[in-house]
Formats: sequence, structure tokens, C-alpha cells
Amino acid sequence: MTNDARGEREPAQLVIHNDEDTPDEFVISLLRQVFGKSEREAAALITRIEREEKAACGPYPQSVAEALFKSAQQYIWLGQHPLKITLEEIRTPCELCGKPEGQTDVRIGSRTVWLCSDCIRAADTMTAPEEPEKEFEYACDVLDWHFADVPRSKLVTTIRQFPGHMRVDVQAAIDRLFSEANRLFGLNEEQRYETLSISRLLREGRYALAIAPLQYSDVDIGEKSPVKCLDNGLWLCEQDGLRYAVLLCAHREYSREPGIRIEILVPSGSAGAALVQRCFSELEEAVQAARTYRGKILSLDADSDYRGRSRGITVHRLPPVARSEVILPEQTLRLLDRNVLTFVNTRDQLRRLGQSTRKGILLYGPPGTGKTHTIRYLATHLPGHTTLIITAEQIGLLGAYMNLARLLQPSMVVIEDVDLIARDRDDMGPCEESMLNKLLNEMDGLKEDADILFVLTTNRPEDLEGALAGRPGRIDQAIEVPLPDETGRGKLVRLYGKGLPLQDAVVAEAARRSEGTSCAFIKELMRRLAQASLARDGGNSIVSADIDEALDDMLFSGGRLNAQLLGGAQAMATG
Repeated sequence: MTNDARGEREPAQLVIHNDEDTPDEFVISLLRQVFGKSEREAAALITRIEREEKAACGPYPQSVAEALFKSAQQYIWLGQHPLKITLEEIRTPCELCGKPEGQTDVRIGSRTVWLCSDCIRAADTMTAPEEPEKEFEYACDVLDWHFADVPRSKLVTTIRQFPGHMRVDVQAAIDRLFSEANRLFGLNEEQRYETLSISRLLREGRYALAIAPLQYSDVDIGEKSPVKCLDNGLWLCEQDGLRYAVLLCAHREYSREPGIRIEILVPSGSAGAALVQRCFSELEEAVQAARTYRGKILSLDADSDYRGRSRGITVHRLPPVARSEVILPEQTLRLLDRNVLTFVNTRDQLRRLGQSTRKGILLYGPPGTGKTHTIRYLATHLPGHTTLIITAEQIGLLGAYMNLARLLQPSMVVIEDVDLIARDRDDMGPCEESMLNKLLNEMDGLKEDADILFVLTTNRPEDLEGALAGRPGRIDQAIEVPLPDETGRGKLVRLYGKGLPLQDAVVAEAARRSEGTSCAFIKELMRRLAQASLARDGGNSIVSADIDEALDDMLFSGGRLNAQLLGGAQAMATG
């Protein structure tokens, strides 16, 4: 409520007189352009002029009435019509008590009322009771109520869609942008396969969309608590007198990741267009900042459909892997550190010297030698880096992964078992060749200053396609992850048997007799020793006979296939 005292000057009104020669269209234009009337109000005044030969606009404060009178006269003169308008002072009584001295205009919402000084003083000492919120059953009623003075034909919508896996960042931006909204409604999505829209919300009758409780989903972001994200929502907002509405919903397309669809409804005009642009700019900035997943270890959830479209992000909570827990020859470990950890730490200096900051690493070796464990070591020792883990069957999602990698860089993109899609072209089908080409294009398409590290793993380096393995600039360093030597096997025995009563002699014997086996083989060996110990004396000791029995079962009694499955085929061949 704001007061605008006018001293002793009387309020005034502008009277429009009937004129047979002036077209109704011109009078309506005058009422809308000069007096700010809606189309509906202007039409009602035209009817009243024709019926009563005149109609009044006002009352207005004297100064406002004079300004409107001058503007109206100029508008009529420019239109070259004989329309007559007169300025008349009026004695407006107080609209509360009826006294004749209501001399102060008071703005209440969109309406001006005239009050006497006594009623104004009384109003200042009282707190007006809050009007109860209007209850609605259908979305069409909500929107019609919010835009009561704007015809539907004068409303426009603008739409933006964001990736579904950026849902948390979009939600945070929405919460910030529309925190002061007048109302927020949930919507009943009867047909989950249908994408909501403003036009759908405006349907009436039997097709009207019902209002529903707000529905939230918990989204895991790798923190202590998940983030609550709205499944859908309709915000009613107002800014600087401009009313607008915002619809949030899922964009659904068969066999594709559901996106996030945001539609903003505003009255047509430059003010509405500017507001929409401002809102979408802030939303886009929030997605570009992408704070939620930065620096974490991620993979995309794969759809059950054969096309492999993603549904969202999985955050992997991997325990830190110390350098001492990476069972590799020291020379191999130093090579790994130089080409990954040291390289990453000198990126800024390399960039200043005009050198590329992207890199490709190939980890190769027999199955079960610890390539995945090595990647975990790298992921937990790259501060601020986002790690994206892609399995071979998810290569169809490479485009989505690379968009994330660019957005969340510095990043490390891990593609496991790359030989499954990058083997010799002569052995490929058309789908596999298409996937390989996509991988090569992504690696070649990165800018030289991209802070993206590719780490590819394979058990069969000899099968790799020459376009990947033989062309400089795609793979900058190949690093062999070999079968563990005797020292490494001893470390593995102690690592995987840390809860067992192991004597030094038993550790040495297990390490010596497992020559040619993988890390995975030794892990299984220690489990079998634990079983044998439990069966013999409740787990109080490990003896040489336990090793004999376990190795015989794993390498010989089960045949070559069993040894190959357990990672001991080479030991069987040399045994």
C-alpha cells in the first residue's frame, strides 16, 4: 500500500464522448495505448460509450489526469479523428467511510482507491489479514487465474532442454531462480510416456490435467545424503509487475535418456522476452559450472534397451589406493607416475610452452594382473579430476561420456577392454566399425589444450586396430601391466591374506609356487587357504599342505579351462 497525497487538489477523470465519425478500433487503440486498458476493459468501455453517450476513465490524481489528457489529445490529433475527451474534476468520497473528503489516492494491487486521512491513519495501525491461498483442482484453472488479464493468444512460451544426467545442477539453479515464486504446484502425469507442456496444461474439460502433490526423487551424487529433485513442477512467478509461469518436467523420447525440459510462459512483448533470456542464461551457466559431479568417479547407467542409452549417473565410492598397494614392478610404477601423475601436475607449464595437454595411455597385460586396480590408484591420486569409466558394452554412450568429459575437465576417460571394439577391421562387423570410428573421432577431435586424459585397457594388444595403436598422437604411451614377479606375489599374499595367521615361510612358499599366476589367482588362492584352515583348526594356522591342496584344485584337477579362468594358465604351462 502506497500513499500519494495531493493537498487540496481534487481528483479528476477523463470523459470520452460518443462520436459517430471515429472508428471503434481507434478508440480501443487509444484506451489500450494511452490508458493502459486490457482488450477486455477497452471493449466494455466502448459498449458503455455507445449506450450512455459517454464513459469516464478514472478517477486519477490531478497531475496524472492532466498528463493523460495531454497524451490522449496528441494521440487523437495524430490519428486525425474528431473524438472528444474532456477533463473533469470530481469530488470522490472516501471509499471506506463515505465521507466527502477522500482526497488521497491509495494503490492496492492494480486498483486505485480514494481514502480520507482518518481511514488512512486507521489502516496504518492495523495489519490486514492475509488472503487465504486459492485452491485449484486443475492446471488450466491455475494458469487462467495467474494470467487473468492476459488472453491466451497473447501468451508465448520458450523451451530449453538439458541432459538428464545434469538434473541436480539444473535443480539447484531452479531453486535459486524461482525461490520467491508465488506458488508451486505438482502435476499428475497419468501417462508417464507423454512429455508435459504448457499447451497440455491448458486443456480443459475431460482432458484437464489435475494438480497433484509435489513429487521428488532422491539422486545420489556421492555425498552423505542424496539430493531431492522435483519430478515435475509448475511455478507461478511475478517480477516487476510481469507475471510468468515456469514448467519443469521430463522430456521423454523412446529408448533415449530422459532429458530435463523447462518451459517458460510469459505475455508477449520485449519485457517477457528479456526475462526468459535471463532465466535460461542462468540455467545454462549452472550446467556449464557443473559443480555436483566435478572431481568424482562416474559412469552412466545403461538402459536395458539394446541401444544402450543412458538414464543417469552413478557415482563410484572407491576407497583410496596407496602407491604401496599397487603391486607392479617399480620400473613400471615409475613409468606410470611420470606419464600420468607428473604429466598432470605440469600441465600449466606445458601449456605455457605451447605443448598439448591431452594424452592417451594404453595399459596392457594378461587378464587379472591389476589394470583396474591401477586405474583406481590413478583416479584417487588425481586431485580435482573427474574420472569417467566406460565399459566396452557402453561405447554407444561415448558421445554422452565425452560431453561430460569436456564439461567436467580436467578429466580422465577410462575405456576398459578396448580391444572388443578396436580390433582389426577385417574381423569387425559394421556396428563395431562405427563404434571404433566414433572413438577415433573423439580422440582426434579434442583440442590440444583439452585437459582430458584417455586411459585404455586391453588383454590382447596384438589384436588392436592399427588406426588406434599404430598412429602417433592417439596413444602416447603403452605401459605393460605384467604378471607379478616373486616379490610382487609375496606382497599380494600378504595383502589378500592379511587376516590369516601367515608365517614368513608360508608366504615365501605361496609366492614361489604361484609363479606365472595373476593377481586375481593369488586372491582366490588366499580364500582357499582360509577355507582349508577353517576346516582343519578353525582358522588358527596355515600349513604347506593347504597350499598343496589349493594349487592342485586350481591348476591341475580342474583342467586347463579352470586354470585359464582363474588366471593361472601360464603357471600350468610352465609347471
